[in-house]
Amino acid sequence: MFLMSEVKKVWNNPELIKLIKQGGVAVIPTDTVYGIVGIALLQETVLRIYKIKGRDADKPCIILIGDISEIKKFHINISKEQKNYLNKIWKDSLRPISVILDCPSPLFAYLHRNTNTLAFRLPSNRLLREFLLRTGPLVAPSANIQNMPPAKNIKEAKKYFGNSVGLYIDGDSAKGTASRIVKLNRDGSTSIIRE
Repeated sequence: MFLMSEVKKVWNNPELIKLIKQGGVAVIPTDTVYGIVGIALLQETVLRIYKIKGRDADKPCIILIGDISEIKKFHINISKEQKNYLNKIWKDSLRPISVILDCPSPLFAYLHRNTNTLAFRLPSNRLLREFLLRTGPLVAPSANIQNMPPAKNIKEAKKYFGNSVGLYIDGDSAKGTASRIVKLNRDGSTSIIRE
């Protein structure tokens, strides 16, 4: 088990932060599983991740954010009911929850893949949130090739991706369980997409 000072170094790695800000791709532990991550607002980086993973072109990625206000960067104005719901579930839930919101802007078609929706997750881990505020929102699909099991450790991730990823960050912070996925409508009503 990592000591707190060692866990902090997982996401507070200057080399990692520099690589991500420059549009690079890395494999890191997230609040769920190991993810292959890059800046969500850089289309070239997102397309590179799709290519590395061999990900289906019509399958959107979950976006990790460091604060609820970062949703605005995707031209999404959440309603009062939506904001209340997000504040509650992201504060109180014991399990990571990803929330799908409508995103009709064609500027983000490379992210929403013609679904006109985007999925966001605000991790409960404070250190991971601080990292995300330094890098900006990150696409974070699981670290695996399409239709293969998610990597449980860095050794497995390297077998999948080899030198196509700029940096591998090891850590036991990833819990190994995928997030619950909820579709959130403007009136605050919800539907469960993945339990």
